[in-house]
Amino acid sequence: MNLISRLLSRHRRPESNATPCMNWTGQSGTEYQYEIYPLSTEFRPLPGNYMYAGQSEAGEWVPLYIAQTRDMHQRLEGHEKLQTALANGATHIHMHYCDKGQATRCTEERDLIVHWRPVCNEALEG
Repeated sequence: MNLISRLLSRHRRPESNATPCMNWTGQSGTEYQYEIYPLSTEFRPLPGNYMYAGQSEAGEWVPLYIAQTRDMHQRLEGHEKLQTALANGATHIHMHYCDKGQATRCTEERDLIVHWRPVCNEALEG
């Protein structure tokens, strides 16, 4: 690399590959950090929590379906709630990997469903 190229490369803005994130608060007040992806994203076969989400007219995220799984890749292939979520405005999937066990994932799932009452989930009582 010549001197001019090195000098110019120092002034370039670094490219950001960071995935957008959002914190979702549950009924308990606990915040859970989710990464935001297009619906077409293929995930690794790891355990996690996820939600199909769309945006309101004001640009705020709205959870439409919330769940947990032991295998993000397998669970989302041909998901039975995808068409219902799409019909209700889903444009993205919010997810995070969670390897702390099924009980932890289920607690988070319930905490978020009770607070947000997504239209594609069955209603749960707090």
